[in-house]
Amino acid sequence: MEDQVKLRTLGKSDLMITPIGLGCWQFSKQGNLAGKFWPTLEDSLITGVVRASLEGGINWFDTAEIYGQGASEKALAKALSALGKKPGEVIIATKWWPMFRTAANIAKTIGDRITCLDPFPIDLYQVHQPWGFSSEVSEMKAFAELARSKKIRYAGVSNFSAAKMRSAWKTLQNEGMNLVSNQVQYSLLNRKIESDGTLETARELGITIIAFSPLAQGLVTGKFHDNPGLLKNIGFRKYSSRFKPAGLEKSRPVTELVKQLAVKYQVTPSQVALNWLINFHGETVVAIPGATRVSHAAENTGAMKFRLSADDMTKLDEVSRDFKV
Repeated sequence: MEDQVKLRTLGKSDLMITPIGLGCWQFSKQGNLAGKFWPTLEDSLITGVVRASLEGGINWFDTAEIYGQGASEKALAKALSALGKKPGEVIIATKWWPMFRTAANIAKTIGDRITCLDPFPIDLYQVHQPWGFSSEVSEMKAFAELARSKKIRYAGVSNFSAAKMRSAWKTLQNEGMNLVSNQVQYSLLNRKIESDGTLETARELGITIIAFSPLAQGLVTGKFHDNPGLLKNIGFRKYSSRFKPAGLEKSRPVTELVKQLAVKYQVTPSQVALNWLINFHGETVVAIPGATRVSHAAENTGAMKFRLSADDMTKLDEVSRDFKV
């Protein structure tokens, strides 16, 4: 295992990030409907998860307004402060929620984001979804104004198609800025961005893909295939076709190879899946797994400290190709 984690450039920016960051949706404290996806985590546990992430080399954290209506942002800032981190020592990404809003809301609510994350600045501000009452053009112009007024450093998007991502990029180019990231669902069991033009367009434009749900909600590790009894306690996930018997059979060849490689490299299945994700496409893809336990956070960081061989990455590519559609 390698101890030193090599940093990458986030898009065409001066932000240097680790290949894995920490996704912070689970810090929502059930603050709203989106927050109820997770149990309430105590402050001591949140601090432990953040500490393990930092100790493992992670230097950036991704949160959002909609995660508990600011609860996740506040919890993250509180944990980082408790651990002695100062502004500028870590990189913070958050997101504006566009549904039922127009681009005019971006300037109106940025003060709330700054307050919730105080004292940490917003390094990356993202449009969370493409489904607002304004176009991506209007939203990017508003983001550019925030950058000019030093309220954010860089702009990103989330869940944007190739076409909308290109449009957002073009708008920011006209404002003298770069679109640096597109945060999308991506894993060995969901490779649609490879077939719908999203990944190809990101590479062409120098945009980093930030992969959320990089472990396919735990499915890629094989734990649900090995122990179907766990399916009783997975909340909303059990309604997904991926967790039904036919879905489990479809993904079984992938999980079996992931487990075999975990034995070969003396790592865990989740570390194999994450390592493929952050290395198979060069430096284009980074990942933000979450963690509700300190052990999970430490496990996430371990995925950056070894490297699958080219042959083994190709084998994973081949066995998971059905998930490109």
